[in-house]
Amino acid sequence: MKPHFALKMLALAVISFTVASCSKSNDYKDSSRGTGWKVDGKNGGFKLKTDYEEQATGPGLVFVEGGTFTMGKVQDDVMHDWNNSPNQQHVQSFYIDETEVTNGMYLEYLDYLKKVFPPEEENYRNIYKGALPDTLVWRNRLGFNETMTENYLRHPAYANYPVVGVSWIQAVEYANWRSNRVNELILEEQGYTARGARFDVDASSTFDTETYLNAPTLTYGGSDSLARGGRSSERRMKQNDSTNIFVQRSDGILLPNYRLPTEAEWEYAALGLTELRSYNVYRGRKKYPWDGSYTRSSSRRTRGDHLANFKQGDGDYGGISGWSDDNADITAEVKSYEPNDFGLYDMAGNVSEWVADVYRPIVDDEFNDFNYYRGNVYTKNAIGEDGKVKVVTTDSIVYDTLANGSIIARDLPGEILQVPVDEDETYLRTQFSTSDNRNFRDGDRRSTRYFESFNDDAENPDSNKKMYNSPQHRVEQDSAGSVERRYDESNNRTSLINDEVRVYKGGSWRDRAYWLDPAQRRFLPQGMATDDIGFRCAMSRVGSKSKTGKRAR
Repeated sequence: MKPHFALKMLALAVISFTVASCSKSNDYKDSSRGTGWKVDGKNGGFKLKTDYEEQATGPGLVFVEGGTFTMGKVQDDVMHDWNNSPNQQHVQSFYIDETEVTNGMYLEYLDYLKKVFPPEEENYRNIYKGALPDTLVWRNRLGFNETMTENYLRHPAYANYPVVGVSWIQAVEYANWRSNRVNELILEEQGYTARGARFDVDASSTFDTETYLNAPTLTYGGSDSLARGGRSSERRMKQNDSTNIFVQRSDGILLPNYRLPTEAEWEYAALGLTELRSYNVYRGRKKYPWDGSYTRSSSRRTRGDHLANFKQGDGDYGGISGWSDDNADITAEVKSYEPNDFGLYDMAGNVSEWVADVYRPIVDDEFNDFNYYRGNVYTKNAIGEDGKVKVVTTDSIVYDTLANGSIIARDLPGEILQVPVDEDETYLRTQFSTSDNRNFRDGDRRSTRYFESFNDDAENPDSNKKMYNSPQHRVEQDSAGSVERRYDESNNRTSLINDEVRVYKGGSWRDRAYWLDPAQRRFLPQGMATDDIGFRCAMSRVGSKSKTGKRAR
């Protein structure tokens, strides 16, 4: 009996020690591991959020767990572009829209701009006008498409169809607007801003996420009653927590910005490789976002139907009468086809989609194979003479004149003015040395065959010996506001590639099945739009790679 009793006592001691250890661990959770001081923020001490769980999923988004995959060509290159050679890449976890941005979603954006920046006022006219999709993309000199020109964007019959006629720049501006509206709602719902604050605004009192985080007193045009008029802000003031009245990045409440997905992210999400995984390796490759090598369904119920909306052959955009195999002749309503393994719809067919990257014929995996992206232009907040950030006002809106003469607002009132990084940020750095890195290692002077490090003339920015000698159209505006378009008439141009062309991915309703392969890539100037290119937004993931932790083998 004694040995048995001793064994019981030993087990009880082990359990008691474990409980005590857990208790100590839980107590220690609220204390600094560096100093032992409390991190609850009381009595003027340091405050650290210790109960943060994970990033919330933003409206419309689906979580995509990152990983390693083969990016690039997986079938014959019948176009002989040689621009998608296979290369191994790793993508961090991220979120991406479940569907393409629809006409209804984009009309919400236009409605906001029209109310806050009335286009009948001269100062704001180009804000709304610059955001309008180009409905004339539907016109064809030998086709009757006026019905789409007049109805596709605004008619309720097309509300749930992907928006088209949107340039890359317009897609970026929509993503910026969406970021602010989502975070503005979060602050109101959690009681930090006044109820209804998001409706009680005009051009001089808008909300911007970065302004709120960097200069919260300038949010809503400096209106304290709106910026901190919620119950949570009042509670913090009553607790004499004057240093933390406004939500900060360290609170983990606000979401990262919506943006366009990178090319690597889009291709990884489109492939949906989860079903091919065998432990930590892939068992094969995929030709399309769905399983198999064919574009028609093999299930009994839908056998013979196409799995995406694309052009089957000459003059065949949707099958014959009585047997519409893809149920569409132009675009189709989103979610008309089954999602891929990540739960994403229309990652092949319907419309092609803009991605964030500047186009180059190669993906430079020798330089980087982690979160690959070409297009970085690093900026910083502009600081005024008073030492505070410069916020764009109604009198200092920043516009961008595109190559086709269109004028688009790039910095709206309430946003922090951005300027290129300079030597303060680049001096003695090894990662980057300039603000604009779009042509790094492929298009800059050092990457041309004419570059000579010992020849000073090689560093001349006016040198005509460029790697990509693309047309240089110019648009000039005189003092009276008249626009003069000057086309490049040179006969010496050798390429359409420059730093203003962007990649778009995925096949569309106009494309043959060849383009449905997620590895295929094409490019178009960032200010142009077509009737078969749309977009969807993405968002970076902060914190853990997985939502479920490491899975058991």
